[in-house]
Amino acid sequence: MEEQADYKNMVEGALFMSQNAVGISELSRITGIMSPGHIQKILDELISEYNGRNTSLTILSIDKKYMFSLKEPYASKLSSMANGPDITKGALRLLAYISKNNGIAQSSLVKAFGASTYDHIKELIEAEFIEAKKSGRTKKITTTNKFKEYFNV
Repeated sequence: MEEQADYKNMVEGALFMSQNAVGISELSRITGIMSPGHIQKILDELISEYNGRNTSLTILSIDKKYMFSLKEPYASKLSSMANGPDITKGALRLLAYISKNNGIAQSSLVKAFGASTYDHIKELIEAEFIEAKKSGRTKKITTTNKFKEYFNV
């Protein structure tokens, strides 16, 4: 039973130390727990425990990756203390426009924002905040689940 608590503490510690969301395979590599099902069980237990506690912390699941975050209202009140997403102001401006016009054509964005739009779109795709899917002669730009979780939308 002591070994189980140690595994749980290792998974919790790995989530705490990671700056990014961590997948089950990465948690397996870090902790030495070879069973993905066992890691998922530990994650489910930790999520349940944190959601049941009177604490500001929670564990979020974003596209089958996990990370620590703050519960509301703490997230909005303390967000100024955190570093923002590692994206440029131009990309952030474009992301705000995309979020209000989800499913917009890339060609429409280029007409509205100019040629630098291509660089910003590439940056936002790499950050996994948007997806670009072929639609005729252009691409359809949509926000991702990571975007929704990250910005609490």
